[in-house]
Formats: sequence, structure tokens, C-alpha cells
Amino acid sequence: MAHIIVPEAEAILDREFPVLDHGFVRLVDYLGGDSRIVAAARVSYGTGTKSPKEDSALIRYLMRNMHTSPFEQVILTFHAKMPIFVARQWIRHRTARVNEFSGRYSVMPDEFYLPKLEDILKQNRKNKQGRSGEETPPELQNKVLDILKRSQADAYSGYQEMLHDDIARELARINLPLSAYTQWYWQVDLHNLFHFIKLRMDKHAQYEIRQYAEVMAQMAKAVVPVAYEAFEEYLLHATSLPRSVRGRLLNLLRSLAPGSPEAAEILKSIEDDR
Repeated sequence: MAHIIVPEAEAILDREFPVLDHGFVRLVDYLGGDSRIVAAARVSYGTGTKSPKEDSALIRYLMRNMHTSPFEQVILTFHAKMPIFVARQWIRHRTARVNEFSGRYSVMPDEFYLPKLEDILKQNRKNKQGRSGEETPPELQNKVLDILKRSQADAYSGYQEMLHDDIARELARINLPLSAYTQWYWQVDLHNLFHFIKLRMDKHAQYEIRQYAEVMAQMAKAVVPVAYEAFEEYLLHATSLPRSVRGRLLNLLRSLAPGSPEAAEILKSIEDDR
């Protein structure tokens, strides 16, 4: 199969999409598209042997049944700029290939993340790693913002002073806060990108990394619109049920099915998916 060109992806290629206050994501390059997924799954067939409708059905079948290797045939390369604390969450996705900006070789820029006032919230009482949805007094939000600004300015001033005294860059950088910006090239296959998007767009993920995941999700959708629709249907917005709950649900639907066409339809869908 020849190199695949996706017009929707070409339209956004190499464009900076701003994220947070100083960050961005660019789609640098992509390899493959929906047709590459189909070709990989039907490796013994020639091109043009199936209709677009049948190709779409195949992609949905692959996604629904977790046949992941055809999705790995599509690769996307991103250039992203983000606060270091976001990068440290992001790097947990170890299936990508990464080249990051180095503070050993280059001078760190005077760029630090400052949250919007409405995003400065108190600790969630139930979720130990998240913010609460409770309203935070404006005077407290402003206090936090002032603390962040002062500490960032002090840290960068000290960093510049050490550089001025010819202290090695690799040492001068160590006092800079997690709010400092870094950037990298991040290359990943589609299967693992979908995993990243599902986890990082979840409402329990930290707000800041969710902003990056949402932008990258739209980029993935431009490259593989059919696969992305299947991803939304079977993974992103789907719910996995424990065996015991599934059994109780099936019994309930069976009891309702004789008098409810809708219950009968849902029951058939679940049973067919076994």
C-alpha cells in the first residue's frame, strides 16, 4: 500500500494548538490512517476488495474485540510543550518514544505555569490525589497565585545568578520548580495513544493533563476518524461490568424482555457480544 494521505490530518499538520498558558501541541507527522488499519487486518487481501461500509464494520469489530495489533500500524508524532509536573505524569505511558528538552545543554526559559484563579481549589476530601469541586474563597485563590509568582520569580532569579557565575547548567537548574516548562517529541502508535487518551481525559485525571489529552484526541480523530468513532463507542465512553453485576443485569433484562422491545434489544446486544 502506498503512503496514506489524510486531508483532515494534512490540514492541521505542524500547527500549534495552544494548551494552558505557555504550552502547545503540534502534530508533527503521522503514518497511516483508517485504511492502514484495514489493510493490516486483511493482509491477505488486495486493496479495493471491500466497501467503506465493510471497512468501518471491520474496524469496529477489531476495537470491540480488542484486536489491537492493526491499530499499532498507525503512528503519530507530536511536539508538545508542558509544565514539568504534567510531563512526569505523561511519561508514565512508557510505550512511546520520547526526546525531551535538556536543561544540561540549554538554558531553561523563564516560563512557568500559573493556574487560572478558578482552577485553584482545595483538596478533595474523598479523592486524595485530586481537587474538590467546592468553591474556594477569592482571597485564598489570590494568595496562592501570589505565592506561586513569588517563588517562581525567586527560583529563576537564583538560576540566572548561578549561570552568570558560570555554574554548570546541569547544576543551576536543580532548584527550578515543577511549574517550569519543558517540551518533547512524543511518538506513539494508535493503540497506545487511545490508551493515553482514555486515561488522561477521564474526569479523575488532573485538569492540566486533561487539556493536552483533549487536544490530542481531536488530532487523532483527524487522522483516523472511523477508528476514533469506534474508540469512543467501545472504549472511551464504555463501561466494564464485574461478572456478578453483568449476571444480575442479564437476569433483569430477561425478566423485562417479553414486555419490552427495548430491553429485548439490549439483551440481544449483550448476549451477542459474549
